[in-house]
Amino acid sequence: MRTPEEILPALGRLPLAREEVDRGCEVRAREGWLEQVWTRAESRVLWVSGGRAPVLGGQLVLTRPEGRLPAGAVYLGRSTADTVPGAGPRAELILLVSDDHPPLTGGEAGGQAVSSLEDVAWVGLRDVAAALTDRDAGVFVEAVAIANWHAVHTHCPRCGTPTEVTQSGWVRVCPQDRSEHFPRTDPAIIVTVTDHQDRLLLGNNVAWGPSVYSTLAGFVEPGESLEAAVVREIHEESNLRVHSPVYLGSQPWPFPQSLMLGYTAVTDHPDEAAADREEVAHVRWFTRQELEDAVSGGEITLPGSASISRALIEHWFGGALPEPRTLQN
Repeated sequence: MRTPEEILPALGRLPLAREEVDRGCEVRAREGWLEQVWTRAESRVLWVSGGRAPVLGGQLVLTRPEGRLPAGAVYLGRSTADTVPGAGPRAELILLVSDDHPPLTGGEAGGQAVSSLEDVAWVGLRDVAAALTDRDAGVFVEAVAIANWHAVHTHCPRCGTPTEVTQSGWVRVCPQDRSEHFPRTDPAIIVTVTDHQDRLLLGNNVAWGPSVYSTLAGFVEPGESLEAAVVREIHEESNLRVHSPVYLGSQPWPFPQSLMLGYTAVTDHPDEAAADREEVAHVRWFTRQELEDAVSGGEITLPGSASISRALIEHWFGGALPEPRTLQN
């Protein structure tokens, strides 16, 4: 039998696509399930505030449930590995969202108790995801994604009535027309475009600084296949016609609710590349040596290690790109 790593696509296990949590889809719809979980000794709470979570020693800080179950709690699932010391191998995990940084009374991170709140850093997912364990990375992504959905889907899209949260935080129901509303995910393609010389096309978005370059990407439209979206988006943003799209991997990007699907595609007419000037300010071809020199010399900046764009670029490059040269290194 093959290992999970052996059945992964070419990009392998990406930083935001790691999980060691059973989401418990078959139990979270039970009436009163979240109330039951809240009272269990093995349950732990992850607080999120402003998209940030508490981290200590490179691990998420989890607390024990206290008092009555707060409104807005969401069941995240149960740990499938003994990674929550003191809670056993099947720790139940619950999300709570706060406007302020809540007190982390009795909090712990990987068995290390929180002795001082000054030791805890509240960090964003993009800042810390690549350094977290599989369990913590998966929980953090899940928590941010579901929290973002709840924040912007408070009313029924059909009649405008405020909705009620059910099924342990995973469904919102309109009390007026009884319609059910589920968390949404917006698929988007992201592509490494190459030519017959195996050069890589990167683009500079109009919203970024002039030195930031990345792979081209865009949302999939209704009624459109992923492959058709690759061809359309690349043509819209760079004027290039591409063919032979090949799927390389995917990862969630909950900012606020995307799923990034990574592809590579080929163009036969690289000289026709031209930025649309609406979304993309500039496009540029790179050989491997040109990209290495531009990155190491600080001429351009690439996306961070948590992004699928960085994984796509380094997959084409054949390994990790160098860090920019500074006076210190």
